[in-house]
Amino acid sequence: MFRRKDFIGLADLSKDEILNILETAETMKYVLSQNNKKVPYLSGKSVIMLFYERSIRAKLSYELAAQYLSANIVEITVNDGDDRHSNINDMGRTIEQMGGDFIVCRHPMSGSTKFLAERVKASVLNAGDGINEDPSQALLDLMTIKDVKGHFDGLNVVIVGDVAGSRVARSNIWGLSKLGAKVCVAGPPTMIPVDIDKFGVKVFYDIREALQEADVIMSLRLQKEDEYGSKLPSFNEYRNYFKLDAGAMSYAKEDAVIMHPGSPDTRVEISADLVESKRCILDDQITNGVAIRMALLYLLSMGRGI
Repeated sequence: MFRRKDFIGLADLSKDEILNILETAETMKYVLSQNNKKVPYLSGKSVIMLFYERSIRAKLSYELAAQYLSANIVEITVNDGDDRHSNINDMGRTIEQMGGDFIVCRHPMSGSTKFLAERVKASVLNAGDGINEDPSQALLDLMTIKDVKGHFDGLNVVIVGDVAGSRVARSNIWGLSKLGAKVCVAGPPTMIPVDIDKFGVKVFYDIREALQEADVIMSLRLQKEDEYGSKLPSFNEYRNYFKLDAGAMSYAKEDAVIMHPGSPDTRVEISADLVESKRCILDDQITNGVAIRMALLYLLSMGRGI
């Protein structure tokens, strides 16, 4: 049984808890395949969408998950410069007084969701906090890998790109490692975390070496070019050394699959022909995202008896 009040990250979840979520998500995926997708598990409960960062895909996925579970949904989008509602502690107190049951929070500061969870009775779900974690994205990635490969033990997973700036990478490393996969990261030295040793992964600075024997390749989303400053001379240089294209994929296994946390930039991240190929399983990730978020809301509700 998943007996937690909140869902903050994969770093503190056990292997059994992760597998429990994945198994529950399979049941939710069956619900999604029906003509009538509504189930009454969260009838009469309220899910507050508290987003301090814009994310159409994640927000839509959580909203649909809550709707399919028959919850009431309230959307709160905090705009840049809106000081009146920028204090997450004050927002938490307001939601608390109004009887919110679940708060799905996305915030630019690492540790913000844990901070909020410690101050409210509602269950808090981390939809991304700074560069710390994006745990539900990682779970949908894990579910997709399990669907395609059937297992995790001994799988070679390569995470390519701006690892230092990616909360998705951190969550995936925690989850994959606990489930028995072998994880390595590849990218320019300036995009590799200085504390990478604590994650227990192997580091490559040559994508050709990293992709040898790869079963799964995760390409990460790059930020805007001008945000990197001296960390990266140009996207042209990144593209020349780390873009996933036919040449790079020739070093991976023939059945290796490609993943991405959103809409890939085909100019620098993944070539357009690979995005449209059967090797890219982005559509499966999107479908599994709703099932995972339904599972999380359901398990938190059942664990707390609400």
